Amino acid sequence: MPEPYILPLDIRWSDLDPNFHIRHSVYYDFGAFIRMSFFTQFGLDEKVLLANHLGPILFREECIFRREIRFGDDVTINLQLSKASESFSRWSIRHHIVKDKETLAAIINVDGAWIDTQRRKLTVPTDVVAATFGKLVKTEDFEWVK
Repeated sequence: MPEPYILPLDIRWSDLDPNFHIRHSVYYDFGAFIRMSFFTQFGLDEKVLLANHLGPILFREECIFRREIRFGDDVTINLQLSKASESFSRWSIRHHIVKDKETLAAIINVDGAWIDTQRRKLTVPTDVVAATFGKLVKTEDFEWVK
């Protein structure tokens, strides 16, 4: 069984809006940060992506805001696989942003796929992608899709 992947987040002064809580667009940056950190740590680093002519793309990105995050809050983010095709050519990832160890501050949902960076077309990825995605914790409502 895969281990949860959770990273701490540093809130910078520049992340704040005029109301002194995190700007909405920063949440999406946090999601991209943890996805790329996970990919890099588990075998899909820049060299592998370049060698295989692969790039992740998003079709949809949504954030559900639950609680404000302010400068100085203790914040973490995780990611879980919520949907995937058997080849992992299409996938959905859910992120939970938690403050002060127990308060759900936001949920980010993304739907993505892989693009062949030379042909500029959607592609079925190599086995290295399946090996990496196999290390993702699945959501309780995870589903395989066609």
